[in-house]
Amino acid sequence: MARIVTVYNTERDAFSNPRDMAHIRWIKISDALARLGHQVDIASAEFTFRLSKRPVSMGANLRRVPLAQVKWDEYDVVKTLFHQGFETLQRSSGGAHPLLIAKLGSVVGPVDMPGIYFYGRQRERMFEIQREIHERARYVTLLSPPGRTLWEETIGSHQGFLLVPGAADAVIPAPGRNPYPSRPGIRAVFSGNLYDVQPEATRVLSDKLNALGARLAPHGRLYAVGPGDRSQLDPRFVTHLGSVAYQASWDHLHFANVGVVVAAGPFMHNNESTKIYHYLRAGLPTVSESGFPNDDVVRASGLGFVVENGNMDEMAARVVEASTLQWDRSAAQSWILARHTWDRRAEVYRDVLRRHFPA
Repeated sequence: MARIVTVYNTERDAFSNPRDMAHIRWIKISDALARLGHQVDIASAEFTFRLSKRPVSMGANLRRVPLAQVKWDEYDVVKTLFHQGFETLQRSSGGAHPLLIAKLGSVVGPVDMPGIYFYGRQRERMFEIQREIHERARYVTLLSPPGRTLWEETIGSHQGFLLVPGAADAVIPAPGRNPYPSRPGIRAVFSGNLYDVQPEATRVLSDKLNALGARLAPHGRLYAVGPGDRSQLDPRFVTHLGSVAYQASWDHLHFANVGVVVAAGPFMHNNESTKIYHYLRAGLPTVSESGFPNDDVVRASGLGFVVENGNMDEMAARVVEASTLQWDRSAAQSWILARHTWDRRAEVYRDVLRRHFPA
């Protein structure tokens, strides 16, 4: 088995009560690799602010260790997450490791492009990081085939492309306390990030949620929960319930009637919606705006609708319909469990690591 260290960013409170999906993925995929039997360390900057610099056990084969004290050559594999993860590795003098696996979310191009909601200098820096990853990484992990196509067209072919989409937990908390206000009608929920780092995308998402909330007002209420910039949400039509820790967030799915997914534009070129997996894992009927690379998951699970992008009238009608139908929720949950858990995602890495570490 291999010794693996995973790297993302230098936020100090990523592990006390994780709320952002990027941090959650960092923890979940590290844990899934540990369950395969590998010795996995998460390189965390939290220790900069702690008196103790000793590793923190997170379970069998899984620890958090001080980023500043990592000796990269003591690990068989370094795995970075997102563009920030590779930047963190570079700043920490680990970019020359011979077996680097670099995972990315959105892949950007050399110019601003439709469907990719990063622009200008931010997008330019992300593209430069991709070029550096292309030169240094043994494997490049992407979310969807369009990301690989864009990479090959703009940077070149790479011998180590891996496809590892998002996922949901195999085991989730049982329903606890109902987090919603007591009021009649449908409870529709948007559970996810309103991106601070993508102001253009946040503006579009907020406008769509406001429009959807206005149309749902005669039938119930649209709620939003999660981190990010909520300032553009109209409280007349959308109630934001704040940002909650990951484990607590499941109650917002257990006690909702419908989960909604809206897109930051006409389509998402290569970045998927992870909330789709979570809604369906909780057995929550899902109404998704079309345009995501993984919106076929809603159709295939049999627990929801995919509607025309930009058509909030149709979306509201489908939310109302979804709240009244008798769904086979357990069948959809079983479908997700068979295909879209973190353990299933880790199987891709299992097969790769077996080639390098057959013992």
